[in-house]
Amino acid sequence: MHDKGITTAAVCVYPARVCDAVKALKAAGCNIPVASVAAGFPAGQTHLKTRLEEIRLAVEDGATEIDVVINRSLVLTGQWEALYDEIRQFRKACGEAHLKTILATGELGTLTNVYKASMIAMMAGSDFIKTSTGKETVNATFPVAIVMLRAIRDFFWKTGNKIGFKPAGGIRSAKDSLAWLSLVKEELGDEWLKPELFRIGASTLLSDIERQIYHHVTGRYAAYHDLPMS
Repeated sequence: MHDKGITTAAVCVYPARVCDAVKALKAAGCNIPVASVAAGFPAGQTHLKTRLEEIRLAVEDGATEIDVVINRSLVLTGQWEALYDEIRQFRKACGEAHLKTILATGELGTLTNVYKASMIAMMAGSDFIKTSTGKETVNATFPVAIVMLRAIRDFFWKTGNKIGFKPAGGIRSAKDSLAWLSLVKEELGDEWLKPELFRIGASTLLSDIERQIYHHVTGRYAAYHDLPMS
């Protein structure tokens, strides 16, 4: 299967590990982009100046994608303009790097807040909106996903701009991922079914996908300890 071009869309690491990831991938002759979480991941509760500097340093170290997390208190207290202003500053700090904005939907209280936060993140310049950090008690769920996907659709109809969607947290099997693929296909269409517009953030999922590929090639399943990620 090595000639099939099957890879992850990116390797996501903490800001302090960006240099290591860039060097390791380069040494392996691999062109997979390096993404970095930033902006006080996972809680977003550090000073704004610190969060912005963290983004800039990650980009300087070679990250081409930045996954920021919003300050949930701005949503819960209805400070929508402040949320917009923060994400705009994140966008500026990213420069040419892609900006993925994590909404941490399990902590936003209502689906109305999820919709508003989705729209504001897109208006402020996010390339992707992402459900969760994977650290919350509740992560990616289908009700939240439908709200976010319809916000993306509304934004596209209003502006003509296509924004990506990334569910994260709790997606553990290849069968789970098929349900998410179907949801995106039915809500946004086939054009969103590509890495530029749809990602799944789930490190646990990678091991199961490896097992499914192993089964495809050999006709039997590997034990988890036979595969590198395990």
